Amino acid sequence: MTDTVISSATKEVVIGFDRPFVIIGERINPTGRKLLAAEMAAGDYSRVERDALAQVEAGAHILDVNAGIPLADEPRILAEAIQLVQSLTDTPLSIDSSIVEALESGLSVYKGKPLVNSVTGEEERLEVVLPLIKKYGAAVVAISNDETGISEDPDERFKVARKIVERAEDYGIPRCDVIVDPLVMPIGAMNSAGVQVMRLVRRLRDELKVNTTCGASNVSFGLPNRNGMNAAFLTMAIASGMTSAITSPLHAETMQAVLGADVMMGHDRDCTRWIRRYREPAAEGEGGARERRGARRRRARA
Repeated sequence: MTDTVISSATKEVVIGFDRPFVIIGERINPTGRKLLAAEMAAGDYSRVERDALAQVEAGAHILDVNAGIPLADEPRILAEAIQLVQSLTDTPLSIDSSIVEALESGLSVYKGKPLVNSVTGEEERLEVVLPLIKKYGAAVVAISNDETGISEDPDERFKVARKIVERAEDYGIPRCDVIVDPLVMPIGAMNSAGVQVMRLVRRLRDELKVNTTCGASNVSFGLPNRNGMNAAFLTMAIASGMTSAITSPLHAETMQAVLGADVMMGHDRDCTRWIRRYREPAAEGEGGARERRGARRRRARA
């Protein structure tokens, strides 16, 4: 089975078909966050620090780091943010940028084997990003759109994914280092979006033998109770074979859905992680009382 290894200097995370689902924390991203964007542009990374630590505490396995701020020095900011986060935690990172110079700046300072987010099927993009992936020994997210845009036909998105995987192999990048994003459409705008993604994920697993990811919150765009919808989507996506997602671990519904799905898929042996997270602590004095009752029973049997 396909395993994708992402690492920091001291810690590995493995994304795979028969492994627990991997949460890629999305919070270190200034898109739509004016205060964070202004702070990062000014060299203030205190909010980045808080977001990194909070996501790790909440259960993120990988952290996505994005520095896409208009008119800012993105290569410098991305490199500084990566160095800061790696000084705070050994959690592996996803280096997220649409600017090739920023990607290389981030890759040049990264310690370990990162995930690069992302490459698309446009020829120009493939020709500049894939050599970087090979040069730095990274893994990459392959997004299933190309020069024609995002197709509403899932078969076309599958063809784009296959093209990227095959082109990556031409550059010496094994398919285990390509994680495909089949592109999740808003379910409120396209009623078949959920069914499309589930079918695509199964094809990507069975035919291309690649791991998958997505921006999970896209599915709930424009709907009320988005966290509840995202949780329902993730449960079904995991059952269909999806192996990771870019989402926020700070929402209880998301983490409960993922951990519960891992149990149902047989990826949480003896329900260990579920019990560790949700078992209620013993009331004060209760543990001692149980021990005393156990001691009395042992003496009676003797």
